[in-house]
Amino acid sequence: MIGFGKRALMGLAAATMLSAPALAQAPYPTRPITMIIPFAAGGPTDTVGRLIAQTMGNELGQPVVVENVGGAGGTLGAQRVAQARPDGYTILLHHIGMATIPTLYRRVPYDPINGFETIGLVTDVPMTLVARRNFPANNLQELVQVIQRDREKLNYANAGIGAASHLCGLLFMHAINAPMTTVPYRGTGPAMNDLVAGTVDLMCDQTTSTTEQIRGNTIRAFAVTTPNRVASLPELPTAAEAGLPGFDVSVWHGLYAPRTTPRPIVDRLNRALVFALRDETIARRFGELGTAPVAIERATPEAHRAFWQADIAKWRPLIQAAGQFAD
Repeated sequence: MIGFGKRALMGLAAATMLSAPALAQAPYPTRPITMIIPFAAGGPTDTVGRLIAQTMGNELGQPVVVENVGGAGGTLGAQRVAQARPDGYTILLHHIGMATIPTLYRRVPYDPINGFETIGLVTDVPMTLVARRNFPANNLQELVQVIQRDREKLNYANAGIGAASHLCGLLFMHAINAPMTTVPYRGTGPAMNDLVAGTVDLMCDQTTSTTEQIRGNTIRAFAVTTPNRVASLPELPTAAEAGLPGFDVSVWHGLYAPRTTPRPIVDRLNRALVFALRDETIARRFGELGTAPVAIERATPEAHRAFWQADIAKWRPLIQAAGQFAD
């Protein structure tokens, strides 16, 4: 009996040793993935994230669960991902703020440039200059005239320091040389609600959050901030067409993983992203919101990082010249 017991124990040990590598090499992913969106639910970045999360999850064979971690211009959510385990189970969807945070925030508790692995770009979203429905201007030139005349009486809403609406407003006020009182909100949703209600006067935000309101005639639109008109709002002129040449702002979105996430995991996430970007339903839904998936060659980790670094260099002098920092 003793000999049989020893043989049984030895067999169990051998089986355990054989199963350990198999467990270590289990294909990724084996459980749900959390996609952190560093802004409030219902906002434009949240819309983009939720559109791609489900399709990515279908391709990965595991759910991609969206979690909103808003606050501090997107830095709280970014910090959460930068400090997460680099195992592919916590990823970040962020927008152009990833290019402005390194300058706009002079002190953050994580490395805003080297703390992440890039997975791929997702979309470029045009911005729209909008106002409360009864704003006393019929076009962009009249809007500028009213602002320059009455700027002390007017206010500009944004989704918080560092949000796309804040950055667009910063450039707009600089372009027309007319600073206004700004009203920061905790997210695009609350800011848009007050614009529709007429509590605030002006806003500049992504088509993903303004298109339906413009179509529904609950707010007044003056221009789109890209060189070309958008298909979802064909009657809306570009800023250049409306009399403000050179005012060109679009909001790009990208996916990130914590630094040192193994390249095979990054590649697996990238394949799921590309799968989502090629999905006809997502392309159609993006189109309804005034945007489109990026070209596939821009959705690689390398193209994403190169674009991100170039945008950091582009925004740094603009923010420094404005002298407006978030800390």
